[in-house]
Amino acid sequence: MVSPPATTVLVHSPYLGPASLRPLAGALAALGHAVLLLDLRVTVNAAPVHQRLIGVFADAVEDSLVDGDLVLVGHGGAGPLLPAFADALEIPVTGLVFVDADLPTPGRSRRDDTPAERMARLKSISRDGLMPRWDRWFAPEDLAGMVPDVRLLEEIVAEAPEVPLAFLKEPGPTVAWTGPCGYLRLSAAYDGALATARDLGWPVRELAANHLATASAPAEVAAAVAALITQLP
Repeated sequence: MVSPPATTVLVHSPYLGPASLRPLAGALAALGHAVLLLDLRVTVNAAPVHQRLIGVFADAVEDSLVDGDLVLVGHGGAGPLLPAFADALEIPVTGLVFVDADLPTPGRSRRDDTPAERMARLKSISRDGLMPRWDRWFAPEDLAGMVPDVRLLEEIVAEAPEVPLAFLKEPGPTVAWTGPCGYLRLSAAYDGALATARDLGWPVRELAANHLATASAPAEVAAAVAALITQLP
């Protein structure tokens, strides 16, 4: 019996929602990939965020009744959690793909790797222990440049949650991942992660795009993700 091809599981950033990846899901499906797009927003409204994210992720995959192997594709802040997500599943995971994403730093908090001036700014604009929505970290014109489609941008912004500031202080999961990985860089902010992935010998791809190209240029991103998946050992 021939095994079915791996299902691509798309995991949005904790700071965004599934709308940021929905166009990419459609583009991957058009290329013939089986795709599962999760909605994990409910998990990030209270601490401990990491624990809640991992538990709800595993439940959502199980409830989807997906069959066969999986490839996990994480965007942005979802990257550090991919090994823990894979470990939480009983379904085999054959690879991880990081899309303009932070890399895992087991046991370290996000605060440990965030410049002091950025942490100070996030604290200054947080209210009642909650960080402002992701879209409020940027000038409106910058967001419009990332997603020119006004209606799509409004959908993405409407989904952005207010994440507890404590999330940045929580130690990252210590789960080790020894399987294959790939990296897709969309924006210059992730040049460092791209360089690390290349040094580790991972297959990598680069697009001259922006962090939300998953929504605004889904065909190009889907082609790059599909190419990376085929390169995973």
